[in-house]
Amino acid sequence: MPETNFQQPINSAARILEEYALGNRNFERAELGEANLQGVDLKGADFSYADLSKANLCRANLRGCDLSFADLSQANLEDADLRGVLLFSADLRNANLAGTKLEKA
Repeated sequence: MPETNFQQPINSAARILEEYALGNRNFERAELGEANLQGVDLKGADFSYADLSKANLCRANLRGCDLSFADLSQANLEDADLRGVLLFSADLRNANLAGTKLEKA
């Protein structure tokens, strides 16, 4: 019989940081619209299908993250490190990408 998962959805910056510190990297479908994640180190995490609309990710280290199908519309990614990030079908409409490192993204 499959194991049932009763975990609450990830919907706050504090919860993301707590889970990441515990070694968790799967934040698929996280609900982080308008979250303040300025300057955080979340390299290698899976944010596929996540709502990061209007999130503040300024100077965040997102190297190697999976942002496929993520909603990053109107997000602040200024000076963020997105090298090697998967951006397949990500929504970047009106996102601030000034100074963002995008090599191999």
